[in-house]
Amino acid sequence: MAAVQFIGNPVFSQTINADSNKLYIDVHQVEGGKVKFADVAAAHAKDVAVQGKYGVKFLKYWVDESHGMIYCLSSTSDTNAIYKAHKEAHGLLPKQVLQVKDGPEALIGGKTDMYIDIHSLGAGNVTAKDVEAAHKKDVAVQGKYGVNFINYWVDEKKGIILCLSEAANADSIVHAHKEAHGLVPVSVSKVKQGQ
Repeated sequence: MAAVQFIGNPVFSQTINADSNKLYIDVHQVEGGKVKFADVAAAHAKDVAVQGKYGVKFLKYWVDESHGMIYCLSSTSDTNAIYKAHKEAHGLLPKQVLQVKDGPEALIGGKTDMYIDIHSLGAGNVTAKDVEAAHKKDVAVQGKYGVNFINYWVDEKKGIILCLSEAANADSIVHAHKEAHGLVPVSVSKVKQGQ
């Protein structure tokens, strides 16, 4: 995967000094829009090999092969540690790092495709409590649309929400969100999950 180039320049976040780790999702975008899950799995293994050196724990990742998007969930107290670990492991730096709060995780059914949908509500326009309430509404209507809402992550500061779900297609997810609370995602991507 070393030959893959990323779009844009990564913006390094300020170091967050904290006594406990926080959750982050770092977002990679591969130039040319194509990426192979196997290549990301190999890069993830390299991340895991160096994570202890930087105080990062890489938890899961999702790959949208057709659009060249990679989403990595990790835990650390220092956002720069994510960049340093990625840089040493394989040199592929994220385009963006989101500090997120997550909700309760539902079981993965495995019978349909997996998707990540993204809502962008604007900086400071959403709280974790708001997303928790919206997620409950999603879960209440999910069966009607054949969707399994698995989890969500919210970056309150940037106003970005990522939802992980299983569904037969992207339209089912959009319709479920629309009926539940009216917040339609700006994008829905079919992904494969790795850990």
